[in-house]
Amino acid sequence: RTTVFLKGCPMRCAWCHNPEGQRREPQPLTKHGRTEISGYSIDAEALAARIRRDEDIFRDSGGGVTFTGGEPLAQAEFLCEVLDRLTDIHKAVETCGYASEQTFKRVLERVDYMLFDVKLVDSELHKRWTGVGNELIKANLKTLCESGKPFVARVPLIPGVNDSAENMEATAALLVGAKGLQRVELLRYHKTAGAKYPMVGLDYAPDFDEDAEPAIHDK
Repeated sequence: RTTVFLKGCPMRCAWCHNPEGQRREPQPLTKHGRTEISGYSIDAEALAARIRRDEDIFRDSGGGVTFTGGEPLAQAEFLCEVLDRLTDIHKAVETCGYASEQTFKRVLERVDYMLFDVKLVDSELHKRWTGVGNELIKANLKTLCESGKPFVARVPLIPGVNDSAENMEATAALLVGAKGLQRVELLRYHKTAGAKYPMVGLDYAPDFDEDAEPAIHDK
């Protein structure tokens, strides 16, 4: 598959491992003493044309294109323009679900597959650890569950944050009866999450114990 990373994210998860995707505009990234620019501008037709160059490979392999970020829905207008130009190509979007219900539905009807992150069910805790509440996220997850669209629910296991049995049970309750749910992925936290922060001039100081074993294991 071809993966397209769109910059810009409305959330600031304490464990974010793609800090270069948080800001929408291109930014300097320094690695091993060399500075490069992370991100660039491109219009919808040019991006679609670049993706379509591999259309024969996608067809032969059963692959396609996945849009991730950052948060793709933060550039929903642009994303929809690109998706509309990719007929006959399998299209997937990885999202945190934080967007208006109208925006979410516009994207959902244009894709074949979704990877939907579910971080915390309690809205106050969600706001504490990501910077925003999760009412929109839960509403959009409900829409996805009812749509029949194939999707994967992904839960990052952050020690001491969302790895409790209570949060896991609440997450499972949100997914009961989901028509298109293929599986739930538990993503184990890894300490390399903070490696890129100094590269973009940021500090990584998570308010949780990185060395703790998650209460729920990813098995």
